[in-house]
Formats: sequence, structure tokens, C-alpha cells
Amino acid sequence: MMVKQHMLFTLYSFCGIVLKDILPVSGTQGQFPIVQNITLTEGGIVNLTCRVENNDNNSLQWSNPAQQTLFFGDKKALRDNRIELVRATSQELTISISEVTLGDEGLYTCSLFTMPVKTAKAYVTVLGVPKKPEINGLTKPAMEGDLITLTCVTSGSKPAAEVRWFRNEKEIKGAKEVNASGRTFTVKSSLRLQVDRNDDGVAYTCKVDHVALTATPQQTTEVLEVHYAPRVEIKHSLTIPQEGQYLKLECVSKGNPSPDPVLWTKDGGDLPDLDRMIVEGRELTFTSLNKTDNGTYRCEATNHLGTNHAEYVLFVYDANTTPSPSTTPPAPTSPDTTGPLDSKHLNPAITGKRDPNALEQRGPDHALIGGVVAVVVFVTLCLIIVLGRYLARHKGTYLTNEAKGADDAPDADTAIINADGNHAHAEEKKEYFI
Repeated sequence: MMVKQHMLFTLYSFCGIVLKDILPVSGTQGQFPIVQNITLTEGGIVNLTCRVENNDNNSLQWSNPAQQTLFFGDKKALRDNRIELVRATSQELTISISEVTLGDEGLYTCSLFTMPVKTAKAYVTVLGVPKKPEINGLTKPAMEGDLITLTCVTSGSKPAAEVRWFRNEKEIKGAKEVNASGRTFTVKSSLRLQVDRNDDGVAYTCKVDHVALTATPQQTTEVLEVHYAPRVEIKHSLTIPQEGQYLKLECVSKGNPSPDPVLWTKDGGDLPDLDRMIVEGRELTFTSLNKTDNGTYRCEATNHLGTNHAEYVLFVYDANTTPSPSTTPPAPTSPDTTGPLDSKHLNPAITGKRDPNALEQRGPDHALIGGVVAVVVFVTLCLIIVLGRYLARHKGTYLTNEAKGADDAPDADTAIINADGNHAHAEEKKEYFI
């Protein structure tokens, strides 16, 4: 039946061409079929409409890109269950094609059987929908310092899709590669990373943008897991610990896998008084401080990648006393390393490790020093005054015995005799010094 109809359509067309040469053309001026180009996504439904404004009851026909007749008027010519008649009148012929594939793309022809036959062509563009992207190359878990390459692949797009990378919603650039596969394209984007502890728990997302994705883009997200050695620090509840007070030391250790539990020690040994020193998880609690608690407390954390520790020097002050700033105990330390540590490699200036007893030495007493200086200055002034008075009392001219009798003597012998004579009167001229 279909073959006979197709033969009749062909014969009619041939006769029309022949009759145009022997019969005058009447009422065909301005009669042209009108069609529109259509773009749709793969798997959709396309409606092909052909209209004629002024038609003298001439037949309309739709043909596919292979020049196969789909419908002649309201008569279906091609056996394809996807093709259906929507509307057929003297001025319009509309058909539909469902479940459109990329093979349906091409140039469709609407023919108006006048003399001569007039045609109009509509191009149907079928968009290939990209598949959901896949992320490859992710190793779980990754080790800190590893160099990894993440690849995002999407196929089936037409035209080629755009692929973008995001690190926790912040876009980063990858290396794009496009390969044709028949009518569609496969797009791959690569991202090279040297992971560290900051990448642990970070979400890497690959998004696909395409004209066929009218709602939301296709995307895939992977969360990185990075293993790294622990880092340790000690937090304390008191700035100036005093006797009788409650003190809590918290060992904050960050590592993956989690270094749990942690190890507390004092001065390189076990904790001495477990009745007052309570260990709960990562916390060391002193219910009532006293002087025997003075010492260096160490918190150590370990996982399969290494060991790390921090130290806190505790000095307990007398109750109801306010130490001067120079005697404030050193802050807890947190060595910033990622491998096993040994205390002998630590710099005491950095860790603050020292003998707690040395902290009992108070700072210089400025009042005492000032008093000592004042006493020294006063004594010095007194000595200078006494010495000045002594020198003043002894100032004058001193004569020998010969000189004392030389005033009235003609020669030396007489002078000596005169001096002896004057010696008797010397007792009357004695001076006494106090």
C-alpha cells in the first residue's frame, strides 16, 4: 500500500511538471511554503510545520534529509513509529518526530505541489547532552606531600562541553582536552595537585556547562582525605597558677589519623600524684595545686606517620601573691614539626624548659640598691671632709733644730747651742690635735 502511494506521489509530481508546459499557470503567484529552523536536545520531540498563506488546494509534503517522503498531505509515507501527523489542512502541514537522535539532524524539505513545485527547507539541529562527569585519579587516603592528578571526563556532548574545576566553590584552572567521537565529543580536564594537610576534607568539584543543559550544570564532587603527622600544643586555664587553685591543661593535637589517646608525663617520667592529677582524654587536671607540682609537663601524640609533642613549665606561686612580670612562668610550647621529635634536639630558649626552682629568684630590689648607694656616697663624703680638716691643721713651716737657732748665731755650732737652749721652752709651745 505504501509503495503504491509513493508511486502515485511521484507520478503526480511528474504530471505536474509536464502540465506546466502545456497549461497556463493560474493563481499560483505568491504561493510559497514557509518553514523555520529548529534546535532541540537529543531525546526530545520536534514539530515540523509548513504553512502557505494563499493555497489553491495544492498538496503539501514533508521529506527527511535522505529525501524520503514522510507525509504527503495527511497520508503517512514512511514507516517510522516516531513520526506522527499533528495537523493537515490546505494551508498547513505539521508533523512530529519523537525521541530525536543525532541521526535525525539535517535539512528537512517542505514541498508545495504547484506548477512548478515550490519548496522550503528547515534545518533541524540536534544537541548532544553531555553525560555526568566522572572524576578519576583520586587516591584515598593520600599522604601529605603526594603529587596526584585528578581528571574529569564527560562524553556525548555536541558541541563540545565546557569543563570547570572548583576547590570549595572557588574556581581553579585545569588543562582541557577535546576528542571527537563520531557526531559527539569527549572532553577531559586534568588538575595536578601536591596535597598537604590543608587539603584534608577539601571538596573538589567538576562542573560541565553546555547549551543543552538548560536547568543546572552536570557536576561531580570528590572530597580529599589526606593523612599527615600530628601537631601538638598545650592550652592552660590559668595564667598565674597559685597554691590551692584548680588548673586544667589541654593537649590539642591535630593529625590524620587522629592521635588518640595522648601521653602525659612530668620531667621525663610518669605523673607522680594520680589522686590530684586526673587524666581524662586529652586533658590533665590539677584539683589543688601545691609546690610539689612544679616541673615540666609533656604531652605526646603519635600516629602511623610520626610523633610530636609540646611542653609546659609549671611554677606554682604562693597563695594571694601577685608575682612581678619578670617572674611570670613561660608559656607552653608547641614544636612545629611533622616527624618524631627528641627532647634533646629542642632549644631551651624556644621551649622555655628550665628548673622551676630557679623561678623563685626574685628580680632586683631597686629600693635596696638605692639605699646601699646612698650609704656609700654618705661615707665617702664624710671621709673627704675629715681628710680636708686634717690637711688644713698640718699646713705651715717646720724647722730643724739647726734652723731654730740659726737666727742669732754667727756659725753652725752656735746655732746648735741656741737650739738646745730653746728646747726647754718647747714644752710651752706644744699643740694638741684632736
